[in-house]
Amino acid sequence: MRPLMLHGHERAITQIKYNREGDLLFSCSKDPTPNVWFSINGERLGTFDGHNGAVWCIDVNWDSTKVATGAADAKAGLWDLETGKCLTMIDTDTSVRTCNFSYSGKILMYSTDKSMGKQCEIKVVDILDPSQMSGNGQICSIPVPGHKVTSSVWGPLDEYLLTGLDNGALCKYDLKSLQRFASKQEHRDVINDIQYYKDQTMFVTASKDHTAKLFDTKTMDLLKTYKTERPVNSAAISPIRDHVVLGGGQEAMDVTTTSTRAGKFYARFFHLVFEEEFARLTGHFGPINSVAFHPDGKSYSSGGEDGYVRVQTFDPPYYDFDVEY
Repeated sequence: MRPLMLHGHERAITQIKYNREGDLLFSCSKDPTPNVWFSINGERLGTFDGHNGAVWCIDVNWDSTKVATGAADAKAGLWDLETGKCLTMIDTDTSVRTCNFSYSGKILMYSTDKSMGKQCEIKVVDILDPSQMSGNGQICSIPVPGHKVTSSVWGPLDEYLLTGLDNGALCKYDLKSLQRFASKQEHRDVINDIQYYKDQTMFVTASKDHTAKLFDTKTMDLLKTYKTERPVNSAAISPIRDHVVLGGGQEAMDVTTTSTRAGKFYARFFHLVFEEEFARLTGHFGPINSVAFHPDGKSYSSGGEDGYVRVQTFDPPYYDFDVEY
């Protein structure tokens, strides 16, 4: 199970994401240059040059023609995937923490940080409208007073936005009424990541409170909890097995004083139903900040504080393993 080691970043990875087909892997980091790789062999296809600060988020649309990024330079970028050309940069008041394309790929949402006296806002723009993409308007803007959006995804059929906040709350926002219409407080600290199951019937959250939790998408009922002894930065659900992978580890600020073993910089595999940890994979020399399963479920990738992206293909025994019950 020899991994591919992708080294195209000089600083910590902030997010990795596959496109729908799984042939491309996108990565962004605290350096200003997001990358795109061929997932099959780890060859770098290209970079997106234009930001001047840490890039916090990246997303690719359904047909893999456009890429969106959000960065600490108070800009949200839209890129042409084929050429790597920057199509537009939307100026914002503060850092852009999250960004996501709608299912159609024609609508983009992004959220800005609560800082410099500005409150957090969720903005939704039509990428086909030049005035909106120049920053002179939007379909809607939803203020999030008192808190910060730290993770977000579109709801099924793009009917609402599902967000995780810095106080551990999960919130659904309706785009028509611009109101929060459902919320859930199951975490005690920052929600770092939200990822769906392949059919969007459930999703998993990763939190700084040392847990990842599985929720029903429609009702937001808590289904399962996966506990660790370190903050969880990212979690993903396998599309073919009843498995969840968690990435995390000790706080990044303490890494220089800690050995790899003591810091627990593992990718940890839990059974989806029984909540039992059954495997750990080492390799990163710092906390794992983002994990993602390949759409075919035969491999997964992790991005760490060490600046490396590891693409790990599963050996045949992985498919034979089953929990006894």
